[in-house]
Amino acid sequence: MNLTAIIIVAIIATTIIKLTKSGEKSSGKNAELKNALGEQEREIADLKARIQTLEAIVTDEGYDLKKKFKDLEDDKVA
Repeated sequence: MNLTAIIIVAIIATTIIKLTKSGEKSSGKNAELKNALGEQEREIADLKARIQTLEAIVTDEGYDLKKKFKDLEDDKVA
């Protein structure tokens, strides 16, 4: 083999190694991003459940009536 062929093979081998290592790094980042996404999706689901509970409380007729009584009491005190 001549010197030019050896240099070309070395450059190609180095490039392949660098591409392989960068692929391994990105797959690790993908796993981290997937975990973070899963955590955020769980948090959103929890928050939606809390919102539904609060909406049920606020739209309850008894809650509205109690609020009106409290407002009347506050008006008497003032």
